[in-house]
Amino acid sequence: MIKRKKLTILVTGALGHIGSKLIRSLDNRLIDEVVLFDNLESRRFPSLYNLPKKKFKFRFIQDDILTADFDAYLKDMGVTTVIHLAAITDAEGSLKIPEKVEAVNFHGLKRVADACLKAKVHLFFPSTTSVYGSQALRVDETCAELKPQSPYAEAKLNSEIYLRGLKKKGLKFVICRFGTIFGHSVGMRYDTAVNRFTWQAATGLPLTVWKTAWKQRRPYLYLGDAIRAINFILKKDLFNGETYNVVTKNFTVEDVIKTIRQFIPKLAVNYVDSAIMNQLSYDVDDSKFRKLGFKPTGNLKKGIGEKITSLKGIIENVL
Repeated sequence: MIKRKKLTILVTGALGHIGSKLIRSLDNRLIDEVVLFDNLESRRFPSLYNLPKKKFKFRFIQDDILTADFDAYLKDMGVTTVIHLAAITDAEGSLKIPEKVEAVNFHGLKRVADACLKAKVHLFFPSTTSVYGSQALRVDETCAELKPQSPYAEAKLNSEIYLRGLKKKGLKFVICRFGTIFGHSVGMRYDTAVNRFTWQAATGLPLTVWKTAWKQRRPYLYLGDAIRAINFILKKDLFNGETYNVVTKNFTVEDVIKTIRQFIPKLAVNYVDSAIMNQLSYDVDDSKFRKLGFKPTGNLKKGIGEKITSLKGIIENVL
């Protein structure tokens, strides 16, 4: 049996919500070195503290995907795989800065993908289930009528289209449409529903919910499942140019709030008539990815419980 050569991974946006968890959870049996690439615009310096002692090496680069010389980085460091997490990820906030979102999320991806093609480096690209928009029926990767409702989702969809164009030229990549991420990491973000609601509840603030959103269903992805999915792809060398939905489960707003109440029974909820955050309703089928052998292990209680535990010191004051 031929022993597989270990990988040199470059992770863009390495200090963010997903990245800060991923770099602590990569499978060390597969990897020789991890290059952490981040422009530090979000000032998530703590994501670099206390990195675990793994069998592989860490190296940090502070640079920007819009100006970095990726040709040189990939060649000089012997990079075999790029995990491209760098992006502006606040879908609601992206409505205020569409030009910046297009520059970072789309043109940034193009620069990374072009360099990967030239260097024959594999590329992992996390898209989003938000490309589906509001749908009446359960949707899967064959859905032809995609309805992105924000500059964030539009940039992700345009990136998908660009990557498929490079497939014909020989780029080895995989696209994963992630559900909305929830769960604890050092580089936490709070612009998504579960994380924001958990933070509000932990700090004694009432949750604000759009009246008609109570039963709306959305695809969510536990952060631990997202990390397991990336390791799964690396292990299987699954850079086949395919697109996969990756979801822990589809939940309603009611599911989320009931779960938070298990930890904070006195939770206050205010119902309003106007839309709060991205409250589209749709149900996503992820059976294509599961048929490859991947099975999510997370759930709402697990993800919310992690955050509640980390905030226990202040939660005692609001129970």
